[in-house]
Amino acid sequence: MAAAVKRIKLGSQGLEVSAQGLGCMGMSAAYGPPKPEPDMITLIHHAIDAGVTFLDTSDVYGPHTNEILLGKALKAGSGLREKVELATKFGSRFQDGKIEVRGDPVFVRAACEASLKRLQLDCVDLYYQHRIDTNVPIEVTMGELKKLVDEGKIKYIGLSEASASTIRRAHAVHPVTAVQLEWSLWSRDVEEEIVPTCRELGIGIVAYSPLGRGFFSSGPKLVESFSEGDYRKVGTALCEYRVSDCNTCVVLNNCASIKLL
Repeated sequence: MAAAVKRIKLGSQGLEVSAQGLGCMGMSAAYGPPKPEPDMITLIHHAIDAGVTFLDTSDVYGPHTNEILLGKALKAGSGLREKVELATKFGSRFQDGKIEVRGDPVFVRAACEASLKRLQLDCVDLYYQHRIDTNVPIEVTMGELKKLVDEGKIKYIGLSEASASTIRRAHAVHPVTAVQLEWSLWSRDVEEEIVPTCRELGIGIVAYSPLGRGFFSSGPKLVESFSEGDYRKVGTALCEYRVSDCNTCVVLNNCASIKLL
């Protein structure tokens, strides 16, 4: 019997999702080597059975291999596609060893069609612009996304890591359903402008790394467990700063656990 995971309206455009989502990036990239495919497919199926049906991926995870994994997972079970809300992203790609950000119409359409092929789908529920291309007006990018909605290739449009002004301009072209952003005790600057703007416009907020990329759930010893290929090893100063904060949290937690006599 599936656990009772709350379902919510994400934004004001009609998309309903599970309140808890499953970010799939770490299955294929970023947090060390890719995990065994059969194990990850089993994990995805277990999440769906438990009521966690909001799945998140991107064409840059792998790159591409995470979308392929999701496509296989949904094909491996009867009726799974109808049970999930699938979000993927476009806008970033590896080019000559560097990440290139693209938001021009030709790239937008090609990226969408390639993602649909890898995911083995006819339509994506939520399609995010992963990073904003500052060389292309957001109105131009949104115009192409609107065409993809009209063609039935995507249902809802999202933005990721966009400024408040960019969100407003994009929303004026076509309603933005959700904005994905990093939001945790370590990342609260979004509360100044972005969160209020989303609430004003009826845009849903999807927070990623709410537990500080694992630091809040595992504590300072997490750094010692990083494997090769774990991107969290990059930026030693940042790690040292956060570990210092975690050590403070450990002391406070110990104090809180002491019973008053």
